[in-house]
Amino acid sequence: MASHLRSTSLPSSPRSNKADVDQQLQSLKTAMASSSATIDTMCDGFRRLGSLYAGIEEMVCTPSNQASLCQTLQRKAVEEELEQSLVLLDLCNAMQGSFIDLKMVVQELLLAVRRGDDAVAQLKAYFQITKKVYKQFKKVCKKSSSDEKDCRVVKLLAESRLVATSVLECTSCLLSKQIEMPKRSLVSKAFQKGKVVCDEERLQALECSIRGLESGAELLFRRLIQCRVSLLNILSS
Repeated sequence: MASHLRSTSLPSSPRSNKADVDQQLQSLKTAMASSSATIDTMCDGFRRLGSLYAGIEEMVCTPSNQASLCQTLQRKAVEEELEQSLVLLDLCNAMQGSFIDLKMVVQELLLAVRRGDDAVAQLKAYFQITKKVYKQFKKVCKKSSSDEKDCRVVKLLAESRLVATSVLECTSCLLSKQIEMPKRSLVSKAFQKGKVVCDEERLQALECSIRGLESGAELLFRRLIQCRVSLLNILSS
């Protein structure tokens, strides 16, 4: 009997979806502007970005927005945004690789700590990776060039790209400070027989956080690809 029941819920309207996407975007902007942002904030930011881009893709696929995006004036703006999205995809992909490398280095740090070995080599490797990641932002996506004539979807894409870039950059900055910050340092001020002593508990927490960042960056990358494919399909139809 229950198998024959149908849900009476209706799909969200384009208007309610737009309001939800706008709310998610503004919430993310506020979180990124906070001076108290942490790695956990960034992990949550990646998840929320994934949800944001899923909402934008849903908006993109509505008949009214498809018709609007294909108009001559909007088409050029969409093509420019697609070009910029390639830079963001490259950046996101580079970050995914860096998270994998960092996770391996932290695991090696943990092993060194448990064996009582000197952790200097692993620390240097950690610094080198975070420094390399930060350099990626020299070729960061340029700022939005959308104007009042652009439709809301194009503006949302531009604003979301800038927020996504901000999440990636803030994440890179926070990771580089995890070991260097004196008050929260993983490196103890105490030196035993010339060896660097690390906090094992905090290293474990850092490893867990990096796993979360890796998963979040992977989700964001997939969402960016899906949104890009939807836009390309609309322009080619």
